[in-house]
Amino acid sequence: MTLATKIILIAALILSIIIPFGYYLIGEKNKKRFKRSLGVNVFFFFGAFVLASIMMLGGPNVQAAEEAAASGAGLAEGLGYIAAALVTGLSCIGGGIAVASAASAALGALSEDSSILGKSLIFVGLAEGVCLYGLIISFMILGNL
Repeated sequence: MTLATKIILIAALILSIIIPFGYYLIGEKNKKRFKRSLGVNVFFFFGAFVLASIMMLGGPNVQAAEEAAASGAGLAEGLGYIAAALVTGLSCIGGGIAVASAASAALGALSEDSSILGKSLIFVGLAEGVCLYGLIISFMILGNL
């Protein structure tokens, strides 16, 4: 991928974020504003997604995939990458759910008694540890490929 292609891709992604937020903040204050801002946001997000897909799937990447297939990159290596992605993604989703539950309970308990801040932070930290364990396992899988 050339430098110009990367610059265009980054500019498109930045614009897909800036334009909808600007429309939302500057737009008129009525009930249809939210629907329009959501529509504009979806339009620019999927537009940037299609643009990025077209840029990523053309040219040198196709040649690199053909070379990898010719060099004998087998099924085991592909499944290893899938396993690393799944272990990271699922552990982060589970950790996010756990942090959401633990943090809301900790804030509720903290509003009643401020002396339990340290105890509640321990439970939130344990929930975040699930994500780190998944990331470590992912690095271990990638190290064996």
